[in-house]
Amino acid sequence: MSLRPLILLTNDDGITSPGLHAAAYALASIGDLLVAAPANQQTAMGRSHTGRQGALLEKVDIGIQDPKVAAYGLDASPATVVRHALQALCQGRKPDLLVSGINYGENVGSTITVSGTVGAAFEGAVHGIPALAISLQMDFSKIHHHGEADWRAAAHFVRLFALRLLERSMPPDVDVLKVDVPESATPDTPWRLTRLSRQHYVEVLLDEPHPGSALGEGRISVRVDEATLEPDSDIYALVRDRVVSVTPLSLDATSRAPFAGILTALGSDPNAVPAGTNGATGKP
Repeated sequence: MSLRPLILLTNDDGITSPGLHAAAYALASIGDLLVAAPANQQTAMGRSHTGRQGALLEKVDIGIQDPKVAAYGLDASPATVVRHALQALCQGRKPDLLVSGINYGENVGSTITVSGTVGAAFEGAVHGIPALAISLQMDFSKIHHHGEADWRAAAHFVRLFALRLLERSMPPDVDVLKVDVPESATPDTPWRLTRLSRQHYVEVLLDEPHPGSALGEGRISVRVDEATLEPDSDIYALVRDRVVSVTPLSLDATSRAPFAGILTALGSDPNAVPAGTNGATGKP
């Protein structure tokens, strides 16, 4: 029986993505590596569970000549690939870590719920697997056709944080580490723990919108409001300070606002909240 950890590697750019292959090379020496990724480009699928119903896991050669590395493509969304791979390929051996990436393009701010990279990581987390989602900043014109990129720094950081997640347990409520690497980064670039910015960051805009506008007419635009950008945020670290952003994410998306204040806003009596509870109910 292998004493090496089992790492499940996935992405949303597809099984042929150079970013996925760079991550595979970086991770192959630290564990038994199982690669399962969408057969085709699945950017912006979030955590959707979609796929061709007759799709099968098909073995793919990703160029790593190591018997401990197996790779499969599946015609499905990233989260579906993770769910299916855990059942079909991991019988009797649960992965010690799930890695999603290296993604074409950064995943920062409030738009991360759109990200298939982050969605795949969350799918691993709901199955009790520590998860790492890693993305490399780049011009968004490259994301759909696997444009050229320098993966060396991102590969360094995927290995670094994979090792740390394998060696140490994260505190409760840290389910996913989201790592975003600046395009100009080197392996010596500092990293910083950050919060998720509330800014939108990536938008798809119609230049002259009208009722007859087609979806394909939209162009991807990056917007940063410098006046309201939070200094401790992922966007600030990546865009302003050009350091690696490391954001701890939780499966618990509940608002941190006190429930008593929410009950007041909803027209209920906060004094009706039973002592010692979060106040999930209120008397109208």
